[in-house]
Amino acid sequence: MTTHTDRSGKGPLQQDCLWRDVFHHVTSRWGILVLIALAGGPLRFYILRNEVEGVSEKMLSQTLKLLMRDGLVLRSVETSVPPKVSYELTAMGHGLAARLSGVSSWIGDHIPDLERARSRFDQSST
Repeated sequence: MTTHTDRSGKGPLQQDCLWRDVFHHVTSRWGILVLIALAGGPLRFYILRNEVEGVSEKMLSQTLKLLMRDGLVLRSVETSVPPKVSYELTAMGHGLAARLSGVSSWIGDHIPDLERARSRFDQSST
């Protein structure tokens, strides 16, 4: 694995590193799901909230702000009454979502193995 550093020379294994901050935003409970949902194209806030089951409006709003700050998501406002706000992936966001799709596919391909592993673990820890 190639180790990248930020402007301060810090890499992913060091505290206060940009890499670590972005990694945390992307792999947070909701970040990865929001990126996967937006990979299909722009979505309005309430549709995105419904797509990512279980996320509260507050957490979705916070997650979107972090991803926008990182340059992965773009917020567009259509001037109408009422204004229509939608969110979409930037070019960087699309690149990242494509890689996350591979992780999602790997998990999907290994569901039976994961279920067996969990079952074995649960039986051995009782």
